[in-house]
Amino acid sequence: MKVIWKKSDEHEPYETAISHMESIVEKIVRGEGEQTIWFLEHKDVYTAGTSADDKSLLEKEKFDVYQTGRGGDYTYHGPGQRVVYFMLDLKKIFMPSDPDLRAYIRKLEQIIINVLERFGIKGERRENRVGIWVVTPDGEKKIAAIGVRVRKWVAYHGIAINIDTDLSNFDGIVPCGISQYGVTSFKDLGKTIEMDYFDKIMKEEIKRVFSI
Repeated sequence: MKVIWKKSDEHEPYETAISHMESIVEKIVRGEGEQTIWFLEHKDVYTAGTSADDKSLLEKEKFDVYQTGRGGDYTYHGPGQRVVYFMLDLKKIFMPSDPDLRAYIRKLEQIIINVLERFGIKGERRENRVGIWVVTPDGEKKIAAIGVRVRKWVAYHGIAINIDTDLSNFDGIVPCGISQYGVTSFKDLGKTIEMDYFDKIMKEEIKRVFSI
């Protein structure tokens, strides 16, 4: 499978990034665009997925809130968080088999788990809790979020992994609607890494899992 790799050096406004992603997806749907994987960081923003509950937005004035088409509840995006948007044709990923959304999400989870393992962090799946979780002395905490939308079997949106994110910014929401568990990051777990090196490892694992 062939893809275009894209990376933004500046913090991208969420609305601008989504508009650009939608444009790429529309071209892929029409058979006129290339599958794309985009690495970026956003400016501070809260986003509401298709199942967002207003009760999960605790501080309405803290950051701009953007209603987005991905699945899930509220989440935070901002500096120090690596976001990877995947704009991929599931018919091509799973050929000659039928496209499988659940299997696609499992692949995204596996990419994150593989990357974390390479940095000495054990990431785990949890039944009925989207994302990847880490067991800490203070209990289970979420280190990576996953949100996906599909249009005519072209999947988009993707994953967000906390590297050295300001975790206090999650206090303004109930992250993904789950109040019983906290949020963590590489830095919070005592791991200091350069974003460029993280991207190198992430790209290697994406290639491995998707056979790129």
